[in-house]
Amino acid sequence: AIHLRPPCRCAPIMPRSGVSFSARIATPADLEALLPLVRELWKHEHMEWHEQRTPEALLRLLGDASLGRVWISEDAGRAVGYLALCFGYSLEFFGRDAFIDELYIAPAYRNHGHGVHLLATVEAACAGLGVRALHLEVDRVNERARNLYLRAGFREHDRFLMTRLPR
Repeated sequence: AIHLRPPCRCAPIMPRSGVSFSARIATPADLEALLPLVRELWKHEHMEWHEQRTPEALLRLLGDASLGRVWISEDAGRAVGYLALCFGYSLEFFGRDAFIDELYIAPAYRNHGHGVHLLATVEAACAGLGVRALHLEVDRVNERARNLYLRAGFREHDRFLMTRLPR
């Protein structure tokens, strides 16, 4: 797992100037625009898609600000990517922390600054939301994403992210 431990003494990430796209907080009305992107990410990550449960979980996150936020990246009004941020609480970080649960940009729109723009937007929002630490995970073999996150100020830790599902 890669985590950002505040205070980050690195320069804030900034999208390129002159961009023709935007990022905004998604609402339940964006569900149908987001689902194809979520499905693409899950297919790429070899995650099991659930026809009913996945849309329900996304809709719950979109409709309940206490759980987190979803930002949608749009290019000429078209949804081309998203970032899902989920809230938690950490004794280690003395308060609210957040986990970038998913970040996806459609292949045709990669290398245009969408990912950097989403990360910068979310980083700025986290300050106003009282988030004291921002975490994410990235596959060890995904060097491209790993390098993006390192440039954005995230740091690797000598820890393992482990998961156990309740029985």
